[in-house]
Amino acid sequence: MDIVKDANDWLNESMSNMSTSDRVHASRRAKELILGINEHYKESKDEELMDLMKLLTAKKQKVEKRLKGIRV
Repeated sequence: MDIVKDANDWLNESMSNMSTSDRVHASRRAKELILGINEHYKESKDEELMDLMKLLTAKKQKVEKRLKGIRV
């Protein structure tokens, strides 16, 4: 699945030295990936997809905390 590959690529990207617009873009991309993986998960109930969604969500929340100005 291409979406799983894209999600793994997004997880491996460095999130340091990002501008605000880069963080917004990263957060929106993560949301797209999570929703796309969720569609596949609904059909297959594969636990690996659920784990991937959890990892994406955790990293997305870190990015969003930085957007709101809360130090991690």
